[in-house]
Amino acid sequence: MPHLTPPRQLPDAAAGADPDAVADPDTTAAPDGTAVTGPAEPDGPDTSATPDGPGAAPSGRPGWFGWRRRSPRAARAVRVGTSLLAAALVLVVLLVPNRLDWITVQSFLRLPVEAILLAALLLALPPRPRRTTAAALGVFLGLSAVLKCLDMGFRQTLARPFDLVFDWVLLSDAADWTKDSFGRSGELFAVIGVIVLVVVVLAVSALATVRLAGELARHRPVAVRTTLVLGIVWVICFTLGVQFGGVTFATKGYAQYLSNRVQYVRDGLGDADVYKKEMAVDAFARTPPDRLLTGLRGKDVMLTFIESYGRVAIDDPAMAPQIDATLRAGDARLRSAGFSSRSGWLRSPVTGAGSWLAHSTFLSGTWVKNQQRYRSLTTGDRATLTSYFRRTGAWRTVGIVPGVRKSWPEGRYFGLDHIYDSTHLGYRGPYFSWTPVPDQFSLEAFQKLEHGKKNRDPVMAEIILASSHNPWSPIAHMIDWKDLGDGKVFYRIKKEGTDPTEVWKSAERVRTEYRKAIQYSLDSLTQWVQRYGDKNTVLVFLGDHQPVPTVTGGSTSRDVPVTIVARDPKVLDRVAGWGWTEGLKPAHDAPEWSMDKFRDRFMTAYGPAR
Repeated sequence: MPHLTPPRQLPDAAAGADPDAVADPDTTAAPDGTAVTGPAEPDGPDTSATPDGPGAAPSGRPGWFGWRRRSPRAARAVRVGTSLLAAALVLVVLLVPNRLDWITVQSFLRLPVEAILLAALLLALPPRPRRTTAAALGVFLGLSAVLKCLDMGFRQTLARPFDLVFDWVLLSDAADWTKDSFGRSGELFAVIGVIVLVVVVLAVSALATVRLAGELARHRPVAVRTTLVLGIVWVICFTLGVQFGGVTFATKGYAQYLSNRVQYVRDGLGDADVYKKEMAVDAFARTPPDRLLTGLRGKDVMLTFIESYGRVAIDDPAMAPQIDATLRAGDARLRSAGFSSRSGWLRSPVTGAGSWLAHSTFLSGTWVKNQQRYRSLTTGDRATLTSYFRRTGAWRTVGIVPGVRKSWPEGRYFGLDHIYDSTHLGYRGPYFSWTPVPDQFSLEAFQKLEHGKKNRDPVMAEIILASSHNPWSPIAHMIDWKDLGDGKVFYRIKKEGTDPTEVWKSAERVRTEYRKAIQYSLDSLTQWVQRYGDKNTVLVFLGDHQPVPTVTGGSTSRDVPVTIVARDPKVLDRVAGWGWTEGLKPAHDAPEWSMDKFRDRFMTAYGPAR
């Protein structure tokens, strides 16, 4: 027959308890031998109820291999330490901002009302619901911690928080970027690491709140008094607006964060209807084809995007001298070939990444700020600038898209007769991190495949240059156009380049490589115009968005340069009233338009003369 511990048995001195202690119905022996005042809680993490009724001392679980009994002081230290760590974890999740640049020591020297309410809730619940509720709230806190980390990452790349409605598709793009930048093994390690980290965060946060619930139950009288006092202190400090070091002490920041996220989701879910109404408004939808773009008939028009070519490249003091020199050299090149240019600013809907949203905004004349709008646009019937060129019947419309490496069904929406992706440009050289084809080769391929053909119709080309795409390491450099061949020459050039894992250890090096990549793209474009341009060439080139905050230094500007280049003076005369700056560099005070306004202004300027 199994031996049962007698009721109200005195603690065993050999187990580490005080042999002179007298058992008390309101005193419970903890496993480490310490006395805890108050009624025993059957769900406390370090006690176990006996079948002998109230007033019985717990059996005292021995811990791993009996170490608690052998080392009661160590056991107590571990219990206190883990409880403190659990409390610290919960406070960090509640207090940490969702932006890296907002994290300071003062951020954590505050009193969150959510912690007080959490303690009050757990104290009010009976034992079993308390444990379940604590675990559920812990998982919720863990999820919010993961969301804050996503916000931090997205702000570092896109200068905005993670969109719970539309941004999940971007996670696969991030995995592709990791593979292209650091190889298949790098992608695999990153994905596995992220999954493991998320599981660990959820598990640890759940264990932390369960641990705190047990401690609150074990020390209930003290916990109730402390919670009440902290609640009163919070109300007083919040009412008086008490601050320490310029930071409000009594905060409800976590609740406000959750409220903002809920509103963000609601706005996202309602945005589809708003955008459908915007797409339906098109000033040129009923214009006859023979009255579209009449001012450009007979011209070869190139609508060219330079990846990440943002205002920072021109305005930042650390980059401006070199970029200025590149733009001056480009101006001289173009003038020597008889070309003139005008430049201004456009405000992109995105920053850091999301090039396809900027391209769609520029071409459709609508504000494509998220993935849902992009899908609505590309599955709808709104005409784009490229499709209007095609509608006239006066141009062959083509796309040079070296960044596309897999099926791109949306390409048909943009009204292109033919699309040349990375596999159809004749390139046999290496990738440069994310970049499949160097810009100089992409432009040379356009010359061979379309522009250089004899007895052809005028061409309208959408060209998306990719060499200045993040991570800007390694990057190509200009070589003699006659030496491009099939691109294998770039194996040697890549080998001479930098290592992205080393470059990204230093923000200064990242900025330097970014600047060099922009210079390479600009040189490729202006040299191509000088080499192959003629009296019928019209080039419109612009940046799609600003680079990541590592380069912009936290700037909130979304401006990108835009330039029109032509040899025929009549082409630039049509935009003389725009107030744009002469040359490739827009003046600081040059007109700044929202990018979605360009399409209609362009089509109006090059429509029938009024």
